[in-house]
Amino acid sequence: MPPDIQKLVDRIESQRDDLLQSFRSLSQDQFNKSPSPGRWSAAEVLSHIIAAERLSLAYMQKKVQGIESAAISGPWEEIKMAILKASQRLPGLKFKAPKRVVENTALYRDLASIESEWVKVRTDLRALLEKIPQEKLNRLIYKHPVAGYLNVRHAVDFFHEHIHHHLTQLRNLQKK
Repeated sequence: MPPDIQKLVDRIESQRDDLLQSFRSLSQDQFNKSPSPGRWSAAEVLSHIIAAERLSLAYMQKKVQGIESAAISGPWEEIKMAILKASQRLPGLKFKAPKRVVENTALYRDLASIESEWVKVRTDLRALLEKIPQEKLNRLIYKHPVAGYLNVRHAVDFFHEHIHHHLTQLRNLQKK
């Protein structure tokens, strides 16, 4: 795996480890408690993140089979990624989870299950990234529901931003 991709993977792994560690002191009830009707519990937020990563990975696994014919990313994708990153960092900006993600989110009610599932997704991500030749990493094989087609680096970077987007929500749930 190229060093720049490895650095992104290391960053999301560290972020995941830190996040999971921060929930170890919560009881099962606290972890699954919704702050109010229609709002997600910590278990639901983390299950959502795992589902989003799993679906993204499945899409990339399918698209990598035809990577030779996939378009090459350029300045437009860099602009889209910059806008996407900014949108994830704006305080108070909320997004409705894509219907496909909502429909395909398995709810893991305990931290051990969440950790186990997330490790599986990240292990599969590493395997995929090892499989892609370095000269093909700029191919558009990741599809974000709003930003559209992006490359593998963008995908891994978005995984980081997606977690960051949910951090305030998760921190607030830890306090309840």
